[in-house]
Amino acid sequence: MTLSTSFLIGACADAKTPAKAAKPAVTDSIVLGMGCFWGAEKRMAAIPGVFDVESGYANGEIAGTYDAVLAHEKMLRAGKTAQRNHAEVIKVTFDPARVDLEKILVQFWESHNPTQGDRQGNDVGTNYRSAVYTHSDAQQALALQTRDVYQGVLKAAGYGKITTDIAPLKKYFSAEEYHQDYLVKNPNGYCGLGGTGVKYPVAGAATTPMPSTAAKAPRLEAKALNFERQLIVFEAEDCAYCRKFKAEVLDHWTSPVAVARTLNPEAPAGWTLEKALFATPTMVLFEKGKEVSRYTGYSGETTRFWQWLGFHLLTPAQQKIAFEQGTERPGTGSNLDEKRPGTFVDPITGVALFRSDTKFESGTGWPSFFNPQPGSITLHEDVSLGMKRVEVRSASSGIHLGHVFDDGPPPTHKRYCINGNVLKFVPDKAK
Repeated sequence: MTLSTSFLIGACADAKTPAKAAKPAVTDSIVLGMGCFWGAEKRMAAIPGVFDVESGYANGEIAGTYDAVLAHEKMLRAGKTAQRNHAEVIKVTFDPARVDLEKILVQFWESHNPTQGDRQGNDVGTNYRSAVYTHSDAQQALALQTRDVYQGVLKAAGYGKITTDIAPLKKYFSAEEYHQDYLVKNPNGYCGLGGTGVKYPVAGAATTPMPSTAAKAPRLEAKALNFERQLIVFEAEDCAYCRKFKAEVLDHWTSPVAVARTLNPEAPAGWTLEKALFATPTMVLFEKGKEVSRYTGYSGETTRFWQWLGFHLLTPAQQKIAFEQGTERPGTGSNLDEKRPGTFVDPITGVALFRSDTKFESGTGWPSFFNPQPGSITLHEDVSLGMKRVEVRSASSGIHLGHVFDDGPPPTHKRYCINGNVLKFVPDKAK
């Protein structure tokens, strides 16, 4: 099969020439400050339903240029002015029919540390303040409401008061062209954006308070665990959410990550927790005996849990495909030439996706299959790149896999065109 030009544009595209996606008939927007606008732009642009993200400057009392902002910050530090500087911000334009504002604000809260005042990571100054600038009373109310919800879980996790400036948008200036899509143009560019690791609580109470340590169960023994990487689920006896997590996730566990459960709120002897646990269930990922991340609470959001775990299991290149609907270049992905008997599985959950006897040579540069394992995938309309396609996601983790087309071989005549870098191959055991 000859590789068409369209395949060089994006994984599993059809023969149409890609074009900029049509602007939705109705859009809404909000202006957010998360420190460095380069990383903020990339984070928010990855949300399905977000149409455009633009870097800019907002709610200051000076000229809206990068040079003016930097110069003014120096004057503020020297005590030579009392005028307010602009915040580095992004203007997020979205399709309200595909994504609601609350989801965008949840991503905002989780993607940076809103308790640091005039700072984000190593970037220090009033221009790096956390901010939500709104254009309506409804937006203002929702921003305050989500702030208060997130403040609750931050406080319980040991963080201080949220310092985010939430106010009506008074002034906004687009940033210079070289700042737009900066990390797309400069993949290795610096940005100190980083979240707290504390998840925004889903609707309804999803946790049970950590019980008194007066009657503790025995601590897990470190020698029985995987020192390199181990997930520990901290539970309580009277915890409905713990039982729900066990039934919906742990009872079907095929992930490559070792998992253990405990009723004791302390780390195994010789291992360390970053801070005390405050609720159950809390899933803590340890690497070399030290906590690297935690996920607190559960009320049925399995895809969200697997995405959290996946960020720690997948490489940056895999993350781009899995969580940002990216693609590998044709002919460069893994598993392209894998022909041994076996199963291609989800790299996070370990759930079977495709058998090797359904794999065929399509000539496209991506692994291709004519049939998935029953119930292993979900299909979704994809109108990106100005064309209509059918996206394929893993049913167990929700990660993006590729696309499906109607030009495959018998008996299905389907071509599941999949990014090989988000497939893990498990060979059949010798009989």
